[in-house]
Amino acid sequence: MNNFLFVAAENDAIPNCKAGGMGDVVRDVPREISNRGDRAHVVVPSYGRLHQNGTFKRQLTFPLRGTTYVAELYEVPGKKEDKNIVHYVVHHPEIEAGGIAHIYHDDPEEPFFTDAIKYFIFCAAVAEAIKMGAFGTLSIVHMHDWHASTVLFLKTYHPRYKELNKIRHVYSIHNLAIQGIRPFYDNHASLHNWFPEVPLDHGALKDPRYQDCVNLMAVGIRLADAVHTVSPSYKEDVLKPSRPPEFIGGEGLEKDLQKADDEGRLFGILNASNYGNTRKAEKGLLYRNTVKAIFQWLQDESKKYKADFLAHTGEKIMQYVGNRPQFIVSSVARLTEQKFYFLRRSPEVFATILQKLEEVNGIFMLLGTGDPGYEDHFREMSHKYRNFIFTNGQSEDLIDSIYLETDLYFMPSLFEPCGISQMLAMRNGNPCLVHHTGGLKDTVEHLKTGFVFDGDTYDEKMGNMVAALDLALDIWQNNKAQWNTIKANAKKARFTWEKSVNAYYKSLYLLK
Repeated sequence: MNNFLFVAAENDAIPNCKAGGMGDVVRDVPREISNRGDRAHVVVPSYGRLHQNGTFKRQLTFPLRGTTYVAELYEVPGKKEDKNIVHYVVHHPEIEAGGIAHIYHDDPEEPFFTDAIKYFIFCAAVAEAIKMGAFGTLSIVHMHDWHASTVLFLKTYHPRYKELNKIRHVYSIHNLAIQGIRPFYDNHASLHNWFPEVPLDHGALKDPRYQDCVNLMAVGIRLADAVHTVSPSYKEDVLKPSRPPEFIGGEGLEKDLQKADDEGRLFGILNASNYGNTRKAEKGLLYRNTVKAIFQWLQDESKKYKADFLAHTGEKIMQYVGNRPQFIVSSVARLTEQKFYFLRRSPEVFATILQKLEEVNGIFMLLGTGDPGYEDHFREMSHKYRNFIFTNGQSEDLIDSIYLETDLYFMPSLFEPCGISQMLAMRNGNPCLVHHTGGLKDTVEHLKTGFVFDGDTYDEKMGNMVAALDLALDIWQNNKAQWNTIKANAKKARFTWEKSVNAYYKSLYLLK
């Protein structure tokens, strides 16, 4: 039996520990590993709350900041019981909950200051737990994004953790744009402040642009035995330099990725979707679930500043309760530059889209929270355009209803390492309209399962995005047979974890 450890910031297999797609992957891959008869341990930070219903396993004592730190390892119940999977959280008072999904901190004045501190502590605790045998004898340690890469730094450079070099270490990149860059010295959240006993190999650790800083994403790429991008096309993208906004590629780390590729360490393997364990949703509840979510949020203190806007959304949605629109376009995502750059930079293009929908008695539904600038922008657009329904919150019931009842799912991502939303929409038989980038290239086929736009220049992309919507509306209105074929193809498309984890075993894990 092979024995795995997954180290990540998120794990959706336990309650209240997900902000994005990484949480889905860290939930689903261990389940597929378990199906093969192997054993998986998954460890994430407690964020001051996730240990409360857990079972204390052991104290972890380790050096940090020139002193001794003591953290606690708890086993916590999963949403679904599995005898081959054990979930853990690491608790320490300095590993605090952030504002983003109660996980990440947003430090606009000094990026990654707070998060670097909590993930330094977390990774040091994990390295100590591995050394102590808390997870048994491990075959593979699989780390996710920059939050977990300090484990690689410790096993490579810290004499206390040399034993970890006997284990194969795999590193997955979920979002190359978020790199965890911190100073080497002279800062509370610097690498030297937290690991003063480790001589720093600046050449191997430094950011390509900021020579006095460590780049924790680069550390993962440079020091792992295997590096994994979450789709084959994203792998090809990141080997080239970025030319924003026309093309987002290696984000300054393309040389590191080219080197990993030349050494046979870089693999592009598509994330998958879960087809067996889906929440049951009923049709016909879309507007009711919107209103229900709004009433819940209006009672939440943290939403008080949005109360007027939520009431405005509720008022708009009521007209559709007994008078369903003819066509629904929807998006569900965190409101970030990655997901909605095009719609914020070109509000006139978004207005054109809304006008075209108005002509066919259609609406655009957007659900999400995120960057305050993007929230403000979409609230303003919602006040301006009556057929734009912006629900500024998060609700699983409402998300299920949107995926179930939409006619066209819209995903205009500036870049997309893999994307899960398009797979969830297709699972429900919804054609998708997507930008031809990253994992969207690998999952949506133009005029077969959806509609794809691209262009050599920004203006060309915008023109082609509107043209793709025109084409979708034309087929929906005038060629029902073709529309139904596209819907059926979308529903039949399968991106399974069985296939993806087969590739993990072969290429990343070197296991049979």
